[in-house]
Amino acid sequence: MKQKTKKITSRIFTRLFSLVSSGLILSALSLWVFFEIAEEVLEQETTALDTAILQHFQSWHTPVLNQIFRGITVLGNPNFLILFTGVVSFILIHYKQKAKLGILAIASGGAMGLNYWLKVLFSRSRPQLWQQIVDVKLKSFPSGHAMISLVVYGIVSYYLITQFQASSKIIISLTSLLIFLIGLSRLYLGVHWPTDIIAGYAAGLVWLSACIFTLKLAEKRSKLSS
Repeated sequence: MKQKTKKITSRIFTRLFSLVSSGLILSALSLWVFFEIAEEVLEQETTALDTAILQHFQSWHTPVLNQIFRGITVLGNPNFLILFTGVVSFILIHYKQKAKLGILAIASGGAMGLNYWLKVLFSRSRPQLWQQIVDVKLKSFPSGHAMISLVVYGIVSYYLITQFQASSKIIISLTSLLIFLIGLSRLYLGVHWPTDIIAGYAAGLVWLSACIFTLKLAEKRSKLSS
């Protein structure tokens, strides 16, 4: 019995070490990308490339695509994500998933708060290359749509994968496509610079990794204590 317990404990610690290592590497790379972009943005070294990319997107504009991308961008709107998080929260409450519920609240609330303060800190003005067809209020860097959607949809995707492991590839692919299209919609609509989107994804990935790591750590401790 003791040997079996030791094997289980050893297996748990091995997986935990693997999780910590991969999480730290991913977070370190994402942080490096974010700070590299932030430095170049502050020094205005990306303006020419950002402008050229947005002008390319402007050449795509058609009335039909305008409507499509306006619809897609709503899926990354903070108000919509709050509503989406609320629906997921009720489902987690129904199934008595307290740990997942707590991490979802921390992930979504933390992402929104962190994005707000980063926008205040950098105070980058939004592009004004053409007349915008959607309303925007806060500053530009980093993109809230990119950052918050990655965190919210990412954590929910992780929850789905834990329940439907056989469909993990489909879940990851659909979630990645959705997050990519939300970022793309901000470029198409001309309300963010490309570096805003990349930095938003990088910052979101750091925060998402931290939240998933915290949840996994709590689950491992729960197994050890039970």
